[in-house]
Amino acid sequence: MKNSIFKSFRFEIVLYSLLSLVYTILSEAALFFCIYLVYHTLGGGETKLLNGQVGNSVNNNLMDNGVSLNRYQLNDMQNSAMNQSLPVGKGFIFVVVSIALIAGVVLFTTYFLLLTRKFGTYLEKIAGGISVISSGDFDTQIDINNDDEFGFIASKLNQMAEDIKLLIENERKSEYTKNELITSVAHDLRTPLTSIIGYLELVSDKDKLTPEVKQHYVEIAYSKSKRLEKLIEDLFAYTNFSFGEVTLELSEIDMVKFINQLLDEFYPSFQEYELEYEFNTNLTTASVIADGNLLARAFANLISNAIKYGKDGKSVKLKLTKVDNKIIVSVTNYGKLIPQKDLQNIFERFYRVEGSRSSETGGTGLGLAIAKSIIGMHGGTINVRSDFEGTVFEVALDEKKEGMER
Repeated sequence: MKNSIFKSFRFEIVLYSLLSLVYTILSEAALFFCIYLVYHTLGGGETKLLNGQVGNSVNNNLMDNGVSLNRYQLNDMQNSAMNQSLPVGKGFIFVVVSIALIAGVVLFTTYFLLLTRKFGTYLEKIAGGISVISSGDFDTQIDINNDDEFGFIASKLNQMAEDIKLLIENERKSEYTKNELITSVAHDLRTPLTSIIGYLELVSDKDKLTPEVKQHYVEIAYSKSKRLEKLIEDLFAYTNFSFGEVTLELSEIDMVKFINQLLDEFYPSFQEYELEYEFNTNLTTASVIADGNLLARAFANLISNAIKYGKDGKSVKLKLTKVDNKIIVSVTNYGKLIPQKDLQNIFERFYRVEGSRSSETGGTGLGLAIAKSIIGMHGGTINVRSDFEGTVFEVALDEKKEGMER
């Protein structure tokens, strides 16, 4: 904590101590002044009368004895007589000093407690806040009244409560995600496996099926097996990406040639779904440093996703541009739009837009999550938007700089 010394608790204690001392001195001075006034008001006349009586007595005694004194000799004798008649001893002084000290201690303590009572009140608030937080109410916030050490403690307690609340929420979210993961994996594994078992049972009945039907069932079982294999591969891949077990084998890649090659590989899929495709760029070359195999997998997932969910739009478009040393690749399909509520979750594992879990379009639910992981490993970004201009997945990668080593 780096606060001004003038805002610290220690400075306030010193200040209030000095103020208490000043108030004590002033109070005692006022008290003794009042006593002095009362003493002289009530005892002044008696003192004068006593002086006169002593003087007359001395004078009369001397005259009776035939002795005559001048005025100065008479005054000396009067003062001597007064001192003998009103003695002020050391015991009296000790009593006065003792009373002054006791009164000073009492006054100083009283003033100090009054001036510092806010500290006690604030400590009670902090203690109450700690009790509430310890009971599980992490939304409680302790008021921060000032910038001293107590305010610092209160701010740290508030921060601690927020951190604990966040940890609990993350733990609950992690538990929910784990349960969702288990449910999704179980569903995606069971569905093709059930189909495979069912068709193989039908094929095993040799007497009721014709060879053509058996061949058809075998082909269906094989396609389901391939889907099951793809799911298992994606599960292993996503696990490896999540735990950082994948190392990049970097090399220079020309993204113009790279995209053209990928589109050639997907030509049969475009034909199967009766989709047209086009690739637009004004660049002759656009180099990045990347792992070619992993990058191919990421863009293959994006293109495959565009084919499956964009078949109603009859077209898929890819575009490559360069913006501020960034290579931007967009993949656009014109199929059914993605609701806005689903866009923020589209890259989550096993997340699927409502209605997408079908035999035709339902993939593993890991393709976009894997694509995002791969792009992130390359220091790039991937974003999505879906409106009346189509559903667009946009990838940004750093352009290869001159002199950059592979």
